[in-house]
Amino acid sequence: MSTRGPRGPYAKSAAKRQQIIEAALAAYAEAGSRGVSVREIAERVGMTDAGVLHHFGGREALLTAVLEARDVAAAERHGEEGTLWRPELLAENVATPGLVKLFVDLAAAAAEPGHPAHAYFTERYATLRERVARALTEGRPDGGAEPPARPDVDADWAARVLLAATDGLQLQWLLDPSVDMAADLLRLRDVVLGALDDAGSRGDN
Repeated sequence: MSTRGPRGPYAKSAAKRQQIIEAALAAYAEAGSRGVSVREIAERVGMTDAGVLHHFGGREALLTAVLEARDVAAAERHGEEGTLWRPELLAENVATPGLVKLFVDLAAAAAEPGHPAHAYFTERYATLRERVARALTEGRPDGGAEPPARPDVDADWAARVLLAATDGLQLQWLLDPSVDMAADLLRLRDVVLGALDDAGSRGDN
């Protein structure tokens, strides 16, 4: 079986898609709280708006690809397991409000089943719920040296609550930057972990 990558026009198209995604990531990372237009992304890669969208099929699909690339980059830097509440990852989010705003905006729109980002968010939340629940039962989600939570607690519920709080705090922070999103998330994590430990010690389910 050949291990060669795509060649010819396919390789050029894949390379151009990657160039556009990287340009979009940079644009959103630098944007602060303002929005980013397709034209701004196109100018960064020396293309027209239509040329950029041609590689993705539409604006929403392009933005979905940007979020997917952000997830991949974060996993490469911090590892896939238990990254949600690592202080360094939270600091990155605080430093890139444009990407946080893109996530919040697209997540709301993706509730519609026909939206290009619907499958991405559905799969993302399912994966994160499983990952966080496992981290809660097998070890702390920040990878610290504290003892693991008890395996007989309702970690699935805790994972849903923590993920919901994460998204809600991101929105509050976008509306009011004085909210210390990172500190609030770390504090909530510790409160939930303590509640799980208490429930486990009582034998609750």
